[in-house]
Amino acid sequence: MATLCRPSIAVPENVLTVEKTLELARTMHADHPQLGLALRLIANTGVKTRHIVQPIEETLKHPGFEARNKVYEAEAKRRVPQVVYGALDNAGLGVRDIDLIVYVSCTGFMMPSMTAWLINTLGFRPETRQLPIAQLGCAAGGAAINRAHDFCLAYPDANVLIVACEFCSLCYQPTDLGVGSLLSNGLFGDAVAAAVVRGRGGTGVSLERNGSHLVPDTEDWISYAVRNTGFHFLLDKRVPTTMKMLAPALRTLASAHDWDMAGLDFHIVHAGGPRILDDLCHFLDVAPEMYRYSRATLTERGNIASCVVFDALERLFADGGAQEGARGVIAGFGPGITAEISLGSWTTARPAVTGQSRRTEQAAVG
Repeated sequence: MATLCRPSIAVPENVLTVEKTLELARTMHADHPQLGLALRLIANTGVKTRHIVQPIEETLKHPGFEARNKVYEAEAKRRVPQVVYGALDNAGLGVRDIDLIVYVSCTGFMMPSMTAWLINTLGFRPETRQLPIAQLGCAAGGAAINRAHDFCLAYPDANVLIVACEFCSLCYQPTDLGVGSLLSNGLFGDAVAAAVVRGRGGTGVSLERNGSHLVPDTEDWISYAVRNTGFHFLLDKRVPTTMKMLAPALRTLASAHDWDMAGLDFHIVHAGGPRILDDLCHFLDVAPEMYRYSRATLTERGNIASCVVFDALERLFADGGAQEGARGVIAGFGPGITAEISLGSWTTARPAVTGQSRRTEQAAVG
């Protein structure tokens, strides 16, 4: 079984509090006819702090798409290596052990992909395969895990490195004044994450089954309008209601695996907002405590897009992990409307047997 090992997470040093966000909204949009509604929505997100790659004064400027994309590339190259090395260390592997790199991001563009730069710069083997995923938004973290799982099913001895890089603040558009845009300005944060899926060995979530579900005719609910000024994020007011449509897909996949979603031991899901988690509790008959890791990510870092599932999973590891054999779900939600879902059980790798421990084992047997 392929095992999703402990992720490595990093957030930028510039911190933006909810108080500062509300102050900016009041100052910059004092005459907005729906300012009161926007302020209430931002305050109700549950987000207390976010981290952004540039100081807020620079973030609020718009030097043009080209300049912003240069910032994206420079910051990605500056910040991604540390999480890559952290994830490799967590998995007990080196760069030469990786057979595929999956890179997910929806907040900047590079071609060749960041995967090529990583292979050339960090010493991965030239034959390392590359899979960039750019257009699944917040669902891409779950999709990356699923594609890594698929690869390890095809090549059982392979190891896959997943990298998620999201600088949502670089998508800020000062001319977008709809309530959905103002809410987004108070919700999204920046982060980078990495994790390894080992084909054999490793401690973490032993991946057993994965699936995807797209809700028909919801393509325009979450989308980008690509204009001269870059990516303009469009968020339909119906998005918070999507768990009513996606929860059955989670139940169906679990049932196909002879599991009951309500009886799982851990839930690692994308926290797009507080209602997503509240509705999952309701529709899946799950206690709110099950989403404590996802909710903590939302509170401390905001919606960090594809990085959310890795940040929430890291919190489970930091909390001591789960009991051997504990069953759980990992799910990312994003544009489409799409759900990417993984089912797996907690596994702990046996420590390597040293010469001394081999003699001890032999003595015990003898």
